[in-house]
Amino acid sequence: MTATPQRLRGLKVWVVLAVSSLIYGCSSGIAAPQEGLPVVDACFVSAAGTVPVKLEVANSSEQRRKGLMGRTSLAPDAGMLFEYSEPREASHGFWMYKTLIPLDIAYLNEDGVIGSIRQMVPCASATGAGCPTYPAGVSFIQAVEMNAGFFQEHGIRTGDRLFIGNGNCQTQ
Repeated sequence: MTATPQRLRGLKVWVVLAVSSLIYGCSSGIAAPQEGLPVVDACFVSAAGTVPVKLEVANSSEQRRKGLMGRTSLAPDAGMLFEYSEPREASHGFWMYKTLIPLDIAYLNEDGVIGSIRQMVPCASATGAGCPTYPAGVSFIQAVEMNAGFFQEHGIRTGDRLFIGNGNCQTQ
């Protein structure tokens, strides 16, 4: 059986639609914010003052793994709080695989005290193996990702503290 021009045209349309659907399906799953994550009011307290923030809380392995992947923006006062049940080693870090916006990350101890702050840039690698990690350099049990430049802009440094809950911020 020989292919007619009409059949070839139909096959080309089918291939284009199939590939487009595949690309959309693979990318759309990471583009939206994670659904169902609780959002908490919190504040960073430093010598420069109190800075209120709204943080999405990721406390399961799956939620932490997805993090802020696929986001194209964050509100200026928004971020993500990563909570762990056990402290992480200083060598443990984060990466920017499939993360589209530059971020800063603060690593915190059990009292909410910032032990280190790192600047992270998006990774264009098609595989996670091509993305650098950003180790904490200190033991931590929580981490907070905010827009790049947030901590510097607000005078927040190592030794400063995160308080969770709006009521905790009013007394600072």
